[in-house]
Amino acid sequence: MNKPAIIFDLDGTLVDTAPDLIHTLNHLLVLEDCPPAPHAQMRAMISLGAKAMLKKGFELADKAKNSKQLDELTQQFITHYSENIAVYSRPFPGVIKALDTLKNNGHPLGICTNKTEALSKQLINALVMEDFFGAIIGVDTLDVKKPDPGHILGTIKALGASPQTAIMVGDSETDIVAAKAANIPVIAVDFGYSIDPIANFAPDAIISTHEDLLLTLSSFFS
Repeated sequence: MNKPAIIFDLDGTLVDTAPDLIHTLNHLLVLEDCPPAPHAQMRAMISLGAKAMLKKGFELADKAKNSKQLDELTQQFITHYSENIAVYSRPFPGVIKALDTLKNNGHPLGICTNKTEALSKQLINALVMEDFFGAIIGVDTLDVKKPDPGHILGTIKALGASPQTAIMVGDSETDIVAAKAANIPVIAVDFGYSIDPIANFAPDAIISTHEDLLLTLSSFFS
């Protein structure tokens, strides 16, 4: 019998990417003669994407940018971030052990992220995590993205797995909405990049560490 597939979000769920993302933001702010943005304030913005982070950063500096300027800055952001993608980013505590156990137990593992596929693979490769995943599906891999359920279902299909037994693990409202629309149970981590408390979005379960993941997953398998 095939084991259930486990689909993970990337940023804020598997990997703490906030240090490098905020470093890139502050690099661009300093180039524009703005003060660096506070880490604590920007961490919650990460799930909204680079453009939203830039918009907020310049607003905090009282130097708001128009849409065209933000588009240009977003391209600069992506270039700088790509060149510094894993300087400070690291898997959250317990991630490697949990992934190793799940893979050794025969679970297909995939990533479904609103990060681009190229950046996602670059990050995973830089952190030497590529052997865990049978599919890495980014924001630009398919014609849809989270919260569209097709993004998760497409990841499951890429793994050759069944939606009937798959489970999503994420850190944001987007992950939870997409999983529910796909009729997939969803476990949320409460240490990610959600602006609002993750419990507000009613996931099927909430974990505070990846050490809790295996036990929580087992409750869905029984």
